Amino acid sequence: MKYPESQIFRINFRMISALMVIALTLSPVLASADEDPCREMGIYIGNQTMLVLWYTRNDGPCTIWKHGHILIMKPEDTLILYSDMTCKKEYCSKNPTYDICKSLDANQNCRVGILPDCTLSDM
Repeated sequence: MKYPESQIFRINFRMISALMVIALTLSPVLASADEDPCREMGIYIGNQTMLVLWYTRNDGPCTIWKHGHILIMKPEDTLILYSDMTCKKEYCSKNPTYDICKSLDANQNCRVGILPDCTLSDM
């Protein structure tokens, strides 16, 4: 059976149109995969050091951080950890940042833990 050229053109045009609709539908879905799921609620950091630590957030007050407790870090936060209650002796030589914590969050659940010697780990 031989098809007229206009019918072949219609079939190809329909296929191309359908593929374009599929591509435009998938674009937002694929783009959302690159978004940071932790950005709005922050990353939960658990104190798993077996120590009571103190911290300051964005040059705020010196706050106790008990072992087993969690604090939340947002992208705009600057967090400094201390080993003394006067917030004079820094616990970490390089304090955790949001980007560092996010890079260690392998399972994308927005949770990391700080272990002894200021080692960060996925939770």
